[in-house]
Amino acid sequence: MTSLCSLKPSDEDPLLTDHKANSAANSADRDNTQYSAESIEHYEAVFGQDFVSPGGREMAIELITSLNLQPGSRVLDVGCGLGGCAFAMATDFGLVVDGIDLSKNMIDRANKKCKKYGLGKKVNLNLGNCLELKASPTYHGIFSRDVFLHIHDKKRLFSNLKNALLSGGKLLFTDYCCGEKPWSDEFSEYVSNRNYQLHTVPEYTQILEEAGFQVIDARDATGRFIDILKTELKKIAALEFSPSEKTLLADSWQSKIDRARQGDHRWGIFQAQL
Repeated sequence: MTSLCSLKPSDEDPLLTDHKANSAANSADRDNTQYSAESIEHYEAVFGQDFVSPGGREMAIELITSLNLQPGSRVLDVGCGLGGCAFAMATDFGLVVDGIDLSKNMIDRANKKCKKYGLGKKVNLNLGNCLELKASPTYHGIFSRDVFLHIHDKKRLFSNLKNALLSGGKLLFTDYCCGEKPWSDEFSEYVSNRNYQLHTVPEYTQILEEAGFQVIDARDATGRFIDILKTELKKIAALEFSPSEKTLLADSWQSKIDRARQGDHRWGIFQAQL
């Protein structure tokens, strides 16, 4: 991939290239379903320009602020999507950001945005799989928004992320979580159909500690999640989409609200440090 915002193979690159074949296969699956061009358009319309995660730019700024990194620090954005969080880190906080995502559709769009914003010296975005990440200690921080629910091998995930962090480096992520089992049949079917791997907040805390992280914050933020979803649901009603598109989006958002209110679907905010 050639772009001002793409990592170019060199001895100095923190991300090696042996993940590309595996990433391409996974990318094709996602780009034909959850991250089709139409789906991305819908996500961005709801979450805001450049964003595909709950709370959009406002939530991103809040989370990045809590990382408390000095300008010039280097950050890895895992599952960078359309690049909104990476762009905010660069423009609002003076950070240098490498982003990876499995969706080629997302990365292609994000790189066009990156070039348009003139951020090529501070933001590098690549197609990549965090389970195939090969990086020596490089980053002062690692950031991710609602991505790890897709990853079943959490041990390998956090081992890779730990290896990529400098001593004292920080990890901050949000993720879909769950309540204690047994779950409702509806929620069990939802998780199975999407092939998610969800954990309770205490389980996530244990996973992080076993991976060698010091957990600074492990918070069940489901109430905040519901408030965000309700705000986004109102936004959907005002979108200039067809009635059928708006109905599908509204039904999806209302279902998330219902699952969260029932207690099976939770949302967690986690911060840890080496």
